[in-house]
Amino acid sequence: MEYLNNSSNSTHWKFTLEYQVALVSMYSIVFVGGIVSMALMINVLKSNILSVTTMAVLNLIAVHLLFLLTVPFRIYFYATNSWKLSRGLCRVVSGMIHAHMYIAFIFYVIILVIRYLNFFKRRDRVEFHRKLHALLASVAVWAVVLIGVLPPFAIKYGDSEDKMRGRMCFNFGGELEKGAVASLNYVIIAVVMLVTLPLACCQIWIFSQVLRKYKTSFSQQQEFWAQIKSLSFVLVMLLCFVPYHLFRIYYVSHHTSLQNENEVFLAVTAFSCLDMLTFMGRNAYGIRCEGCCLT
Repeated sequence: MEYLNNSSNSTHWKFTLEYQVALVSMYSIVFVGGIVSMALMINVLKSNILSVTTMAVLNLIAVHLLFLLTVPFRIYFYATNSWKLSRGLCRVVSGMIHAHMYIAFIFYVIILVIRYLNFFKRRDRVEFHRKLHALLASVAVWAVVLIGVLPPFAIKYGDSEDKMRGRMCFNFGGELEKGAVASLNYVIIAVVMLVTLPLACCQIWIFSQVLRKYKTSFSQQQEFWAQIKSLSFVLVMLLCFVPYHLFRIYYVSHHTSLQNENEVFLAVTAFSCLDMLTFMGRNAYGIRCEGCCLT
């Protein structure tokens, strides 16, 4: 990692060639794979629009699409090792990967909790009474995000770095030198871990119950493949989000020397955009289960 100056508050760095290649490759895969999976889901999501799970998946797709719009800017930055666009756009692109990760995390939790409730209560699905109710629920979630999170983010995120000189971007690690910001990071890490691990344990238990129930005929059961879909969401959380937050425990107090590594772990979170590819195989399983992958 090549430093342009030694100030901890205004450190600029350039990526080495190996990091450039790795990051450009990772985001290229995310961009192409994400666009393909979103396009395929347009045809697959012809399920009951009143289903709470279906609406959550639709909102999840919207989150992925918004993030994918910023990915070309990331590829440009990592490929050229410089940022010649506006500082404001840099802040938006930099912050979007965090917004994507946590909003997607919220919808993953909603989807899994609903599916677990369906399993324990032996219901096929949880539905809104009217399409208007489904729309209002989605608007409410987005309102909380846009009103409660976006304004403080737009005002404060990267504020201490805006006076930096140079043509680098995504270098907002200096924010972590503020005690309140560091503490908030630790709280977020704890919440993500305390939510993800119980959900994973619950999914493993449910999966074991389904296998025990159907024994050798499990592969012919709709319920089994429905749980495979739930398991795929859990795996996305474990493989894409958990590693980043485990790394961040150390990164918060050593951010000045781990900029490159932080960008790589952030890139791993972006692979959650490929989650919808897991929906493509429901007919390939030889089971016609209309809507069972979503409800």
